[in-house]
Parts: sequence; structure tokens; C-alpha cells
Amino acid sequence: MRKPLFTGSGVAIVTPFTKDAVDLDAFGRLLDFQLANGTDAVIVCGTTGEASTMTYGERMRTIEYCVERVGGRVPVIAGSGSNATPNAIALGRDAVRAGADGLLVVTPFYNKATQSGLVKHYTAIADAATKPIILYDVPSRTGVTIAPETYAELAKHPNINGVKEAGGNFSNIQKTRNLCPDDFSIWSGNDDETAPICLLGGQGVISVAANVVPDRMHQLVRLCLAGDFAAAGKLQLDLKELCDALFCEVNPIPVKTALEMMGMCGGALRLPLCEPSEEHRERIRKTLVRYGLLDT
Repeated sequence: MRKPLFTGSGVAIVTPFTKDAVDLDAFGRLLDFQLANGTDAVIVCGTTGEASTMTYGERMRTIEYCVERVGGRVPVIAGSGSNATPNAIALGRDAVRAGADGLLVVTPFYNKATQSGLVKHYTAIADAATKPIILYDVPSRTGVTIAPETYAELAKHPNINGVKEAGGNFSNIQKTRNLCPDDFSIWSGNDDETAPICLLGGQGVISVAANVVPDRMHQLVRLCLAGDFAAAGKLQLDLKELCDALFCEVNPIPVKTALEMMGMCGGALRLPLCEPSEEHRERIRKTLVRYGLLDT
């Protein structure tokens, strides 16, 4: 029987940068803030962490630092996806050497693999991995959707722990839940879909919003897992404006801007990402004020 890598709210944490390096001091402060406010897992060097613009050495040092700072208090899950299967295997191997408790593996982008190709890709990664892996379905970024029948096939592999589902297709999620065994976990990959996915048997969320409201995202999932969906639904609706503001431009532009405004870290992004428009910056500022995260 597989145990989920975590239950609750896992933060898809940003990577703070200086002009030409990872700002590990600021990263440490972000990790401390997360751990002090109930975050149940840290997902490092994922999409929100801008891993695709980091060097290999930067990625491994950031994972290693994250593991050291967290100190076993919650699981550390490292992004290790690639559109080349051997690269994904190597990233996963080295992330585990750096101390990661699990791996988050996005669908192969650009190549647009078939469902058969996805089974072979993930099976090769899972066969080579020495820690559990979480699949990551995010078709808006990769152009590939994992079909429910493909999940059912992949769920047979003991090293595949479940999926971060960011496809937004609730019909597919229901079919996946019906086709897969109970110990194949589903986590929401979209903050504003956390409660609905938990209602369908999900284990929680891998969250962007948790970067700024870790306590509220933790509470949202706690209510869901306790079966109090009336209170969870109310909190989910209350968080909607914040979730929308944090995606008013491509992630992680808004959330990094929000953290900079809150004085948590610098807002430096790596090209091709760049600072938000003034209109969106003002929207983010006003939203932070409304949620009590920034003074007027």
C-alpha cells in the first residue's frame, strides 16, 4: 500500500535570485516562513521556482540547501522533469543525491508524446528512481494531457505515487479516480481547484498561493481532509480573488512581485520572464492590501 508523499498544502516555492545567482539567504527566509505557517511539503525547483532557467549546478545546490534548511520537518520534493527521458532520469538521480524525498516530473514538453510514449517515458523514470515520483499534468504549458487510462496504467508502478493535476478537467479527474487504486494520490495543481479536487478524493494541493498565504492554504486542505466542505468551500471562495491576482500574468511573475512587495525577497526574474505591467502590479498590490498582507 503506497502512502502519499504528503497530505495537505505543499508550496511550489519560488527561487529568489540576485543579479547572477540564487539568493540562498532570501531562500532560507522563505523556507522559514513556510515552516512557521503550516506548510506540509516544499516543492523546490519546479515551474514556480524557474528551474528551466537555472543551471544544473544551481538546481542541485538549491535542492541541497532546501533539504538542509528544512531539516526533515516536512518532505522536500524536487522538480526533475525534462522532455528528454535520460535527462529526467539524471535530474532525478542527482536530486535524490542532494537529499530530496521525492520527485515531481512534468509531462515532456515540446515533443508532445503520445499516451504510449508517456507510459514508456514515465516507466523508464520510475524504474530508475530510488524515491517516489509524482506525475505532473499541466497541458497549458506542455501541450500534453495525461489520459485517465494512462494514469491507470502508470498507477501499477510502485514508484509512481500519484499526480499533480493542473489540467482543470474534472470529468477526467473523476474518471482517473475511478480507474486508479485508492493509493494513487491526486493533488490539485491549481489553487482555485483545491477544495473540489479534495472532494473527489484528492490529498491536497501543490500551491503557488501558499508562497504568500501558507497558513490559509494549509487550513483549506485541513478542512477538506476533515470532511468540513462547507467551511472549506467558504475559504476557497474567499481566496479566489487572491488566486486570480497571482495568475494575472504567467506564473511566477505575479507571485514573485507579491513577495517583493511584502518584503520577503527580491522580485528578480530570469528572461524570458520579466516584470509585470504597471496595471497588473497595481492589481497585485491592491489584492495584497485586501487580504491584509500589505499595508495601504
